Amino acid sequence: MASPSVAGGYVALGDSYSSGVGAGDYLDSGKECKRSSRAYPVLWAEAHAPATFSFAACNGADARDVLTEQLGHLSARTGLVTLTVGGSDTGFVGVLATCALGGAERCVSAVSRSRAVMDGPLAGDLDLLYTAIRSRAPAARVVVLGYPHLYHLRGSCALGLQDGERTVLNDAVDHLNAVIAQRAALHGFTFADVTATFAGHEICSASPWLHGVDVLAVTESYHPTAPGQSLGYLPALTRAS
Repeated sequence: MASPSVAGGYVALGDSYSSGVGAGDYLDSGKECKRSSRAYPVLWAEAHAPATFSFAACNGADARDVLTEQLGHLSARTGLVTLTVGGSDTGFVGVLATCALGGAERCVSAVSRSRAVMDGPLAGDLDLLYTAIRSRAPAARVVVLGYPHLYHLRGSCALGLQDGERTVLNDAVDHLNAVIAQRAALHGFTFADVTATFAGHEICSASPWLHGVDVLAVTESYHPTAPGQSLGYLPALTRAS
């Protein structure tokens, strides 16, 4: 007998980490969302053949965007919902720029402001979003995936940060994941941690699954590569679903 997540429809919500920014091979539909045929939702759907598959994730989406623009794909027939959301809400792109260009003191201050958003507005917005997801897809299994550590400590690369800044950023990712996991658990959702699957493949590692700073493709900076999607995110979802 097929599992409910396969027998029903599969809806992939979320931000750029779910749409597949950085993985290449972008689909013609939804070009502004940069949905990739190599993104983990597409790979999961190809492997499990759900009854229907809706790929709604979009580059730059925050929790409120998902709430207002993506939930129309959900229904009582939805068997599986996946999403990554929270990174855009916390202004993490600006934090990364500050840490890369502004020095250690400004980096710490920027991260501190971002963490305050995680503990305040983001937590509330996630509650609103998760409540709406459950209301629209009452029978679905919902898997909320986290974010990987960005930097490999003691690794080397052309535009790498010092280990102090790398640690501060990785700790901020841990805090973001903790907030997301806590809110997900309160709504009965499954949280899938990807830090272990990405371990040893962060920026500045010998075999990175994340793009570093790329001035020719700024949007793809700090996003998973195709291997990051297939070897980092997909196994985490497969275990959780």
